[in-house]
Amino acid sequence: MTAVSMSSSSSDLVVVGAGIVGLAHAVDAVERGMSVTVVERDERAVGASVRNFGHACITAQEGEALRFAEQARATWLRLGEQAGFEVAECGTVVVARSAEETAALEELATNRGTDQVRLLTAAETASAAPVSTTGLEGGALLARDLRVDQRRAAAAIADWLAAQPGVRFLWSTPVLGVDDGLVRTGRGPVRGDRVVVCAGHDLDRIFPETAESAGMRRCVLQMLQVRAPGLRLDPALLTGTSMLRYPALAATGGARALRTRLSHQRPELLEASVNHMLTQLSGGDLVVGDTHTYARTPEPWSSEEFDRLLLAETRALLGRDDLDVVRRWQGVYASAEGEFLRARLSPGVTAVAVTSGIGMTTAFGLAPSVLDSLA
Repeated sequence: MTAVSMSSSSSDLVVVGAGIVGLAHAVDAVERGMSVTVVERDERAVGASVRNFGHACITAQEGEALRFAEQARATWLRLGEQAGFEVAECGTVVVARSAEETAALEELATNRGTDQVRLLTAAETASAAPVSTTGLEGGALLARDLRVDQRRAAAAIADWLAAQPGVRFLWSTPVLGVDDGLVRTGRGPVRGDRVVVCAGHDLDRIFPETAESAGMRRCVLQMLQVRAPGLRLDPALLTGTSMLRYPALAATGGARALRTRLSHQRPELLEASVNHMLTQLSGGDLVVGDTHTYARTPEPWSSEEFDRLLLAETRALLGRDDLDVVRRWQGVYASAEGEFLRARLSPGVTAVAVTSGIGMTTAFGLAPSVLDSLA
């Protein structure tokens, strides 16, 4: 993608940031008949929007996040067809390898119903996902979850948007400041009636006081791309550590009991804030993750201990030793109290961030609520 030349024209909406949250606002604005300018400092999306699992984790959300996720689900399916990238209605398999994990899934199924959560026997779980049967007690299928081609989706959506009337992208264009009706960039001023700043964890580069007031930090994830010859995994695959992080599961008595047990038996999993889960890329490799560390300014170093922990957990989960790491990376997202930051900074400027690592899951539900508030 190349930068679009600057002009003096004004848009109904200027979006700062072409990650999935910014793109979601642009998509919704176009559907309202608005003209849109998207300003992005890089020549393409290279942050959290491509460094993730490609997992729309809908059923395990609660409250506002669940409402946004349900709304986003329909938009993902429609955009996949319109923009030409894969969105699979394959659901999520959650494995249970202890009594506490089984209890958590049973409570979730009671709360949500069998149309959303179908409990599985050990044999059914092993049939649905290629996991080891050693210690396997059962599992559950979260049928409404989606898997998105995360390495193509953002670029495909941007290309689709760029082809719509009244939309322009300014790539490789750093933002220097934002005022009512004006975004000051390294290429000159960009004007718009409304400005939505979707800079993610880099909100503090533009509005440091807003980020500080929200207690915003950077959450750094370590993730792996692993080659597993012959393995086929259609759904996303979650484990017991995932139950400690997703709200609808974490609130169950089983998950609380699991956390207590792990604090004594496997404290290294809690110390690394592991959410051990897997998805499969279109070429067959697995995306494996993830660990979590938090800081306003994180250390630049990766932890080999964290990577070894993830790989050992994956070998045990799949019952395979023939796994080769082909890529390692860090993902970074904004973290703060609550799941979403929405700050009206002036009559025409609003800052928006998903502060809980569920941008892929919720952005297309969050954006319409933000634009409703600007009307």
